Amino acid sequence: MWNDRELPLAYFITFRTFGTWLHGDPRGSTSRHRNRYKSKHLPGTPEWIATNQKRMNREPLILNKLQRDCIEASIKHTCTNRGWELYAANARTNHIHSVANIGVAKPFIALNAFKANATRSLRETGLYRSYETPWADKGSECWLWTRAELDRAVDYVLYSQGDDFLDFA
Repeated sequence: MWNDRELPLAYFITFRTFGTWLHGDPRGSTSRHRNRYKSKHLPGTPEWIATNQKRMNREPLILNKLQRDCIEASIKHTCTNRGWELYAANARTNHIHSVANIGVAKPFIALNAFKANATRSLRETGLYRSYETPWADKGSECWLWTRAELDRAVDYVLYSQGDDFLDFA
């Protein structure tokens, strides 16, 4: 069921670590030229991914347990400081999901704040020492208009990310 609100109930925001999902990946990808609502991913090809891997100037970033905990704490802190309601956050080894009500702020503001504050927290704690960004460009901002969409997003973030994994910290 649709609601008549001018603002969504929340946003489902996702961002990835550097180098962990390149164009050409078998999972598909989205280009800036085909980034339309419900558009299909571009198919992966071995040649395209090989080209993109050669262009990388550093190794992909895989997050350990300490880094993931730091990122989740940073997202919680960002929401508290800005008066946003955080419904869920889950930092995985190669991507971060969050669901938050950010009021009248635009979703890219939250995405950028989460990435910037997570980077600062990682550096301040010595968990990330590079001057390069730990993140891939951009991210995903899904608008959640109904309670059912919000509940599904929270459930996905908290309970549908696969089994707990071994800690490589």
